[in-house]
Amino acid sequence: MKIAYFNCFAGISGDMIVGALIDLGLPLEKLEDELGKIALGNYEIKARPVLRQGISATKFDVISQEQKVIRTWSNIRELIEDSKLPDKIKADSLAIFKRIAEAEAKIHKKAVDQVHFHEVGATDSIVDVISSVIGIDYLDIEKIYSSPVATGIGMVKTEHGVLPLPTPAVLEILADAPIYSSGISAELTTPTGAAVLMQYAEFSKEIPQMVLEKTGYGAGSQKLEIPNVLRILTGETVEEVGGAEVLLIETNIDDVPAEILGYTMESLMETGALDVWFTPIEMKKNRPAVMLSVLVSLGSEEPVIDKIFSETSTLGLRISKQSRRVAERETIKVDTPLGKIRVKVGTYKGKVISIAPEYEDCKKAAFKQGIPIKEVYDLARKVAAEKIGRG
Repeated sequence: MKIAYFNCFAGISGDMIVGALIDLGLPLEKLEDELGKIALGNYEIKARPVLRQGISATKFDVISQEQKVIRTWSNIRELIEDSKLPDKIKADSLAIFKRIAEAEAKIHKKAVDQVHFHEVGATDSIVDVISSVIGIDYLDIEKIYSSPVATGIGMVKTEHGVLPLPTPAVLEILADAPIYSSGISAELTTPTGAAVLMQYAEFSKEIPQMVLEKTGYGAGSQKLEIPNVLRILTGETVEEVGGAEVLLIETNIDDVPAEILGYTMESLMETGALDVWFTPIEMKKNRPAVMLSVLVSLGSEEPVIDKIFSETSTLGLRISKQSRRVAERETIKVDTPLGKIRVKVGTYKGKVISIAPEYEDCKKAAFKQGIPIKEVYDLARKVAAEKIGRG
């Protein structure tokens, strides 16, 4: 799985995100083509190499002829919904702007649809947000992690007057995220940067384990005593290349009904667990019980731990680090006389070690044809083996 780590030691803004994504390989021409699908008026985008404290970075700029246009959340929502952008780009962009609108509504005690975007409603901010979404999608980044966010200190002049840093909007958007001032007297984090980050990122003080592929730097506009850049690292998770260290989380439970445990298993998988299982055990006073075991990637354990405590009655967990070897997996579709069936193919060190038809596809074919499911499995496995050259 391709992941990215946003290193926000100098804060984060929309233009810094886009600059870093261009530095990582997002073509400016591709960005222009996609942005052409939304009716935003007369503007142009540019990207140029710059140096920030000796670090080469990409500075992204939006040059607009627009003069102090103030848009509402409804205006921006209509712009995006009426565009010809792909559905996923629309959905993520709308979610980011809604996050900003809800923050502003809470601060000003207004209904969300009555919120007026000032700086965030300008063309350059809209382009920054949508470009960030386009870039993340284009680079096939499946999961994003982020460092704690530097916000800066001091005061800043806005359309609402002079406000303290971090601004109220930034603080509201970054609720529950790890932040720190960094002691630098400047606005390091903007509402657009914060909202994009909160849409995608899971926070981690440490860089997650990955096979590092590229590093991109997006430059900010201000001159600071530190490099004013957002650094984004991308790579493949360690599991994808054969091995990883994972955490095994276990607890003994003797007072939770079976249906609750079933729900707990499902919710833990949705929260990010790699695997969940129950083992029958006996506890003190010969009580029948179960041991809940959860396997989770390093750095992804906190949401899983929170879920275990919230969904069960346990008061403590046992956590140990485990080594794990993982085969590479690929799902292919095969055409059989019974219809298309997905098959998971596992390989290790270049050799096929497993050909496993998907249960749901086989079940549908068995019901439809009125034949035993094992016959569907055998046929799908045979066709898949022929397709990959093992027939």
